[in-house]
Amino acid sequence: MIRLGLAVAVVAVALGQTVDTPQPSELSSNLLQKLPIDARRRLLLLSELGKRDYGAAEELLADEAKRNPGSQHILVALANVLFLDGRHLNAIVVLKKADKLAPLDEKSRLLLALSCVASGHLNWARPEFEKLAQENPSKALYPYWLGRIEYRKMDITAAIAHARKAVELDPKFVKAYDQLGLYYEAASDWDAAIGAFRQAIRLNRESANKSPWPLLNIGVLMMRLNRLDEAEAQLRASLDVDDSFPPAHYRLGQVLEKKERLEDATRELLRAATLDPTYPEPHYALARIYRRLGDQKASSNEFSLFAQLREADKRKGTVRPD
Repeated sequence: MIRLGLAVAVVAVALGQTVDTPQPSELSSNLLQKLPIDARRRLLLLSELGKRDYGAAEELLADEAKRNPGSQHILVALANVLFLDGRHLNAIVVLKKADKLAPLDEKSRLLLALSCVASGHLNWARPEFEKLAQENPSKALYPYWLGRIEYRKMDITAAIAHARKAVELDPKFVKAYDQLGLYYEAASDWDAAIGAFRQAIRLNRESANKSPWPLLNIGVLMMRLNRLDEAEAQLRASLDVDDSFPPAHYRLGQVLEKKERLEDATRELLRAATLDPTYPEPHYALARIYRRLGDQKASSNEFSLFAQLREADKRKGTVRPD
């Protein structure tokens, strides 16, 4: 099936938890079928999307939009492809044009909201999620996202209220419980944070698509509380879910460093850096360990790499875990 990328809830994505780029999900073929274009052009578009030649697909759809400026379907399809291509600001512009032709449907407004998140414009995203929440009061997804936005804005009280609303609407919403744990942690309510994380872990265990995040987050909290054995156990459990999960290797490296197991810590940090060559923090931790071991050249190299990667994150607006 063609994946045109009408963005739905991400994952992990994430505000305050992981890199802030919502991921696209599978789209119904209905959107393509509604496009007012001839059969030959539709087949060409399908071919370009199948090859992930998003630039060519964007060019085709932009040309069709010029030919038929009153078609909202073409604009929405173009916005989906732009989102898939990582051109989130362009997707916002196109969706705003589509919204002027007729009010966006729920999926398209969600795409607009997530495009705002992915481009770092949380103040643009908030009113879109508020509108979605008002029009769909039984859906937990929208208070969940509002909570993530408030967390990034450091309004922890509001973030907690939104997350509690999300789990009230959907008591099996793993990510909402996980985020609620982060919000309670930010409020220094350790017992409530641990309780929320444990609920996320319990639900996650029952899920068909298990996430390493809840175990990582409780492990990080245990590390901050200096409960290092518990932290190590939780982080290793996170890696049991996904051994290729860079943040868990990084955090485990931190715990092992605190436990003075420097060789083991170095191995975990190198693993994190290998799995994600753009990840700055493992290099800072490695620089610190190499300095402790008296290898000033290696320490200096790692710190320089950390500074370069951190600057690259800053330019891209990438937000990493705390």
